[in-house]
Amino acid sequence: MEIITHLINDTIEFYKWTLTIADKRVEKWPLMDNPLPTLAISTSYLLFLWLGPKYMKNREPFQLRKTLIVYNFSMVFLNFFIFKELFMATRAARYSYICQSVDYSDDPNEVRVAGALWWYFISKGIEYLDTVFFILRKKFNQVTFLHVYHHCSMFTLWWIGIKWVAGGQSFFGAHMNAMIHVLMYLYYGLASCGPKIQKYLWWKKYLTIIQMIQFHVTIGHTALSLYVNCDFPHWMHYSLICYAITFIVLFGNFYYQTYRRQQPARRDVSSSSKAGKAVSNGTLNGLSKAANGAMLMGSKEEKPQENSGRRKRKGRAKRD
Repeated sequence: MEIITHLINDTIEFYKWTLTIADKRVEKWPLMDNPLPTLAISTSYLLFLWLGPKYMKNREPFQLRKTLIVYNFSMVFLNFFIFKELFMATRAARYSYICQSVDYSDDPNEVRVAGALWWYFISKGIEYLDTVFFILRKKFNQVTFLHVYHHCSMFTLWWIGIKWVAGGQSFFGAHMNAMIHVLMYLYYGLASCGPKIQKYLWWKKYLTIIQMIQFHVTIGHTALSLYVNCDFPHWMHYSLICYAITFIVLFGNFYYQTYRRQQPARRDVSSSSKAGKAVSNGTLNGLSKAANGAMLMGSKEEKPQENSGRRKRKGRAKRD
């Protein structure tokens, strides 16, 4: 018990120390005073993952078509706003795309960058609704490990990013990811409009490809920052590289299972179905021909028997 007590006390002391180097500009912003609200939201999300399917088990799925249209296009505008704010603010502050340290001053451009990153963090919390809508519509197959891991970790970890490094190198990943989410939610919004629009949405798999490219670019950019010894917490750089690798593995597996592995199977199914039809038709035709032949032969054989019967009867009549 003493070891556990010491461990808890050391953890609390370490957390108090980290607060002394936290970004003072964001400490009064919503959800940023302490991690408990963020952890409570993420815990509620995980709890809904467990209780939601049980609640919907014996119920009809919700359609939510209008809700999904409004939600998806709202996310398009929110992510475009984040992208635009980061682009304008970092350009005004003359940010470097190779190495940019965090400026904790109250410079308007730096505060604008911090504000855009805070909205990016909030958007990750709003994205929990993706999972909620899947469960309410009983699309349980969409709630994969990749889906849950991506949503839950992004919202929780970005609280750390905003709390300590709301600026500098942090802008790069958020800037890129916000633009990708504009395209992603645009796709989902158009898909929600119905079959008339869905037939034109041929570019879904390219969203996955773009996301995987994003993670490779993130690793390359972070490795370059380490190489030039950028004035940014190195432990965050190493953590980001490890985090991006997990996404490359998970998204790569998703892409393979969804778009690569199923192609040969679909070809085999189509070829076998065609062969099956040919065989079944051939069998039926053969059987019908054989049956017709048997009927013809049978009819030919019956006629001589009938004639012979008549001859025998005539012969008996003459004898009588």
